[in-house]
Amino acid sequence: MTRDLNSLDCQTCGACCSYSSEWPRFSTESDSDLDKIPAGLVAASLNGMRCEGNRCAALAGVVGTATACSVYAVRPEVCRTCMPGDEDCRMARRAFGLAA
Repeated sequence: MTRDLNSLDCQTCGACCSYSSEWPRFSTESDSDLDKIPAGLVAASLNGMRCEGNRCAALAGVVGTATACSVYAVRPEVCRTCMPGDEDCRMARRAFGLAA
């Protein structure tokens, strides 16, 4: 069943955090910003967040039901720039059957 895009907020969704292991990459973060992210959640390559399959290891909960980022306050820039309803958001939500 497909849900209306507007009926989901980020804490109900989580699709962008589970769509691709290539998304949670570090790009413009300073070393001091990166040091705030727990080492266990950083990929072995040090270029982004550790993922379990396509899902970011910092994501807690069930996609499409209830989710939260365990490092929300210090999340990478790529996570900060993905906005509810933007193109990347809609693409990830469609992949999980959460939007048309």
